[in-house]
Amino acid sequence: MHCRRCGNPLEKPGDYCLTCNTANCDAVVAVFEADRATLTFLDEEDVLGETTVTTIPESDDETKVVQLRNFAGLVADEIRRKRPETVYAAGERAPLRETRAQLHHEFYRVSDDDPVQRVLDTRGERTLEVVDIPPAEKLGGSHSTLIGGRRGRRAIGVVAGHPHVKKVIPGPIDAGGTGSRTGLRAKVTRADDNGNVRLLLRDGSSVQENRIVTTAMNRETGERVRDDLNEALREDELQDT
Repeated sequence: MHCRRCGNPLEKPGDYCLTCNTANCDAVVAVFEADRATLTFLDEEDVLGETTVTTIPESDDETKVVQLRNFAGLVADEIRRKRPETVYAAGERAPLRETRAQLHHEFYRVSDDDPVQRVLDTRGERTLEVVDIPPAEKLGGSHSTLIGGRRGRRAIGVVAGHPHVKKVIPGPIDAGGTGSRTGLRAKVTRADDNGNVRLLLRDGSSVQENRIVTTAMNRETGERVRDDLNEALREDELQDT
């Protein structure tokens, strides 16, 4: 493959051209398994190529941490050489989470069911606006108290940190429930017609419903944001798997 701008040959399909500083790949789809990650490189609706990064899973807890970090580092290196605008990911959570921690790209979870085709099917749709402000500045409303203590604040932070969330408005706390289960659980409910969702926090018998204003323009795109938020809560161990 050659650079789209200057025509110089690229070492791998979709590589960023260092000669003329031009990106030749705008998205990467990374599908993680325990022993490998398959990366597919996209430019708009065209598939430029694919590469696989392999690893040998470790069973010992101490060596497993190092193996996972090194595996994610190799995947991150392959993605960095493309300099894409967006990374889509599916599959095993542990290597996915570690790879995301090593990168500074927009990173979105997609369905494990044919993730490359899923991304291609949505590429022609209108792109959602990205809200590039600190999570703390997204908090609003007249209720400032959150249930669940530190875990409740963490759940709000995970949601507010999403690039397609405009505002988080905490709601009143209902302490009249009948639940007896201890420990905070967080869940994002179905999107409304405007693409907005609600974050439901439960801690014992207390329940708090928090309004989440997103950049989605309808129910369908709001559901994609909802799925992404719930996945982020699961990865942060704030939601039952």
